[in-house]
Amino acid sequence: MTDELIRHLNLSPEVGRIASRLSEAGERYRLSDADALVLMREAPIALLGALAVARKREVSGNEVYYNRNIHIEPTNICVFKCRFCSYRRGAGEPDAWYHDLDAVERLAAERQGEPITEVHIVGGVHPDHDLDYYCEMIRRVKKALPHVAVKAYTAVELHYIIGKAGLSLEAGLRRLREAGMEAIPGGGAEIFDPEIRGRICPEKPSAAEWLATHEAAHRLGLSTNCTILYGHIERYEHRIDHLRQLRELQDRTHGFDAFIPLKYRNMHNSMSAIGEVSLPEDMKMMAISRLYLDNIPHIKAYWPMLGIGATELALSFGADDIDGTIDDTTKIYSMAGAEEQRPRLTTERMERLVRTAGFEPIERDTFYRPVSRQ
Repeated sequence: MTDELIRHLNLSPEVGRIASRLSEAGERYRLSDADALVLMREAPIALLGALAVARKREVSGNEVYYNRNIHIEPTNICVFKCRFCSYRRGAGEPDAWYHDLDAVERLAAERQGEPITEVHIVGGVHPDHDLDYYCEMIRRVKKALPHVAVKAYTAVELHYIIGKAGLSLEAGLRRLREAGMEAIPGGGAEIFDPEIRGRICPEKPSAAEWLATHEAAHRLGLSTNCTILYGHIERYEHRIDHLRQLRELQDRTHGFDAFIPLKYRNMHNSMSAIGEVSLPEDMKMMAISRLYLDNIPHIKAYWPMLGIGATELALSFGADDIDGTIDDTTKIYSMAGAEEQRPRLTTERMERLVRTAGFEPIERDTFYRPVSRQ
C-alpha cells in the first residue's frame, strides 16, 4: 500500500526520496532532522499515515496496548506558574485542592479488589512538602494496593523535591524506589527549546534538568515515559529538536518505554488567545513521532487529551498504545477544555475502539507485559 501511494501521489522530489527510503529500508533507515522537517512541511497526511503504520507494524505488529489504571492527583497547588497550564492554583484559591497522606491512602484503598495494575501519581509541585513526604505517599499507596505498580512524579516534581532535600538525583531516586516507586511518567518536558520554554514556563526546570532526571532514573533501572507539548507558539523545528534530544538520550540509556505527544489545550489559561491546532496536525505529529523515534518502542495516543474519536484515528498514524481506563481520576486535561470532561473508559469500550481501527487489543501492565485474565 505504501509503495502504491508513493507511485500515485504527486510528491516533491525530497518527499519522494525520503518516503522511498522509509518504505524500502523500514526501521533500518533513521530519519535525519532535515528529513523529518521536510515530511512535516510537505508530506501528504495519507502518506504519513501509511508510513507510520508500516513502522508501527515493524515494532509491535498488529497489537495496540491499554491498561487498567487510575490516577491520584494529590494537589493542584503549585510553585510554578506555567502560562499554558489550566490546572495550577495557588493555595487558598477557590478551585485549589489538596489531599493529605491519609486522604491519598483512602483514595488508593477505595480501589482494593479492583483489577487495576497501575496507580499514576502526579500533581502540582506543592511548596510545603519534602522528599520524606513523597516517599511516605508511595508507601501508603503500596500499603493499600501492594500488587499494583506505582508510576509517580514527573521530572519537574522530582527535580524540585530532590533538590530541596540537598541530594543528588540518583540518591533521591533511590529513596523513592526503596519506598515503592517503580516507574516515572513523562510529563513536564513541554518543549526543550530554551527560548520557547522561557516564554511558556520560565520558572520550570530546564530541558537539561528534565533530561538529566530521566537519565538518572534509567541508570537506576527505572523505566520512564517522555512527552512533548505541541501546538502553541513552537515551530516545526522546535518539535524536531525536542524529538532529537529524546532520541539521543534513548540511544544512551534505552530507558524510555513510550512517547506521548500532548496537544496544547487553550481553555482557562494565560495563553488562551492561541487557537488549538487541527486534527490533521495532531495526526501529523503522531506519525512523525513514530517515524523519527525509531528507538522508543511505543507511541501513545492519550485518549483523555485527544478525545476518543481522534484516539481511534491515531492508531492509523502510528500509535500503538491508548493508555488506560482512568475512571475519572484525572483533571489535567478536562480543566483545559478537552472533550472528555469525565475521562472514563471500560475495557470493553477500549477493546472495541482498537478492533474498530483494525488492530488487536492487548491489556498490558506498566512495563508492557501482557496481562492474562482467566
